[in-house]
Amino acid sequence: MKAGRVCAGGLAFIATVLAVDGHVDLRGQLLLGALTWATLLAALRLFEPERRAQALVVVAAATCGEVTGSILWGVYSYRLHNLPLFVPPGHGIVYLTGFALSTTAFARRHSRALVAVAAAVAAGWGIAGLGLLPRLDVAGAFGVPLLLFFLWRSPARTTYAGVFLVVAALELYGTSIGTWEWARALPGVGIPDGNPPSGVASGYVCFDVVALALAPQLVAFARFARARLPVLAAARS
Repeated sequence: MKAGRVCAGGLAFIATVLAVDGHVDLRGQLLLGALTWATLLAALRLFEPERRAQALVVVAAATCGEVTGSILWGVYSYRLHNLPLFVPPGHGIVYLTGFALSTTAFARRHSRALVAVAAAVAAGWGIAGLGLLPRLDVAGAFGVPLLLFFLWRSPARTTYAGVFLVVAALELYGTSIGTWEWARALPGVGIPDGNPPSGVASGYVCFDVVALALAPQLVAFARFARARLPVLAAARS
């Protein structure tokens, strides 16, 4: 697998889908959803089983977060005030893209620099949102310490750094072209929020933590089930 090509391809694909989404109706979104699912399934073949499991866990966890944050709570809303079907598989592609970034030859040679850049961007963005940016972003700043903690302590810090940088870039791009928009304040709470908030990319780490924790168990279960199927079939016959 050429990590650099996978990273560039993932960014280009997601950026293209977001750009096209601005010119289609609900039927067009369904087609984009089908295309994104097909692309994710194809991309999974480039990675080892554990990484595939991680991406699928990210899809499940992020979809729960999307339904809660957008549909139920209204912290942000998409252009058609729905959950576009390309969003769930898109999270999987974003994760694989960020992981690919963290495994490029440059990132392997300069992993500390990649982590330092991610930490500096997150911290600077969080601080700027408290008074330097046009829109006050208090809510977003709450999420930044979480990312900084994992970048400091986690053995998977390079993966978190790569995913953060990819998510941050796509959040800035998606909000700038109007694919989605964040509420000025958290509904029911009133805490000012950015568009996008600095903490949203940091919060994505939660999905990654769940994925890294559950993926080995899922792979082990899949191998166990695959080994048991012939035995069960033989017993029934």
